[in-house]
Amino acid sequence: MLPLALDLSEWPVLLVGDGRAALARLDMLEAAGARHLRVFAEAPSAAMRERAGARLVERLPSDAEVAGARVLFTAGLDDANTERLAALARAHRVLVNAEDVPPLCDAYALAMVRRGNLVIGVSTEGRSPAVARVLREWLEQRFGPEWEARFEQAVALRQALRARGAEATEITGATAELLAPWLDPARE
Repeated sequence: MLPLALDLSEWPVLLVGDGRAALARLDMLEAAGARHLRVFAEAPSAAMRERAGARLVERLPSDAEVAGARVLFTAGLDDANTERLAALARAHRVLVNAEDVPPLCDAYALAMVRRGNLVIGVSTEGRSPAVARVLREWLEQRFGPEWEARFEQAVALRQALRARGAEATEITGATAELLAPWLDPARE
């Protein structure tokens, strides 16, 4: 497995399904900035109708709609539809994430802690979502909301150092020095 961060802001993304897992995927995709997102559900719940809004299509996607996507997420579908859509997506070279069906996944959604543009993820390649969840919860305690501002301080430091011509090793050292008290509270 190779963990990658995908910029979904310009990619056509499909989410197919309903229920708690699909709503969680919708939250994840919105937080990731998926602006070209379409949500498909044959019989959407009231919660899905409300959350998806105008992006909701009340049916399963067509072959052409799947082919036009870059990433397909499924959640809360029956096995037959999940398998059919995953096969269709793969035939069109569309990345697939099938909730809780690792053999059908080309991409795994990480358990994430998001603090602005700082994203920390944990993956078990779908083998133990509980382990990923427990580690994410631990990371949330270690990297609280204050890390969004801390990250921005590090970004500003990098920009200032680069503007004056600093080398990568100097930038790394200065960043490590900035972060040290926050990573080791004994040093504060």
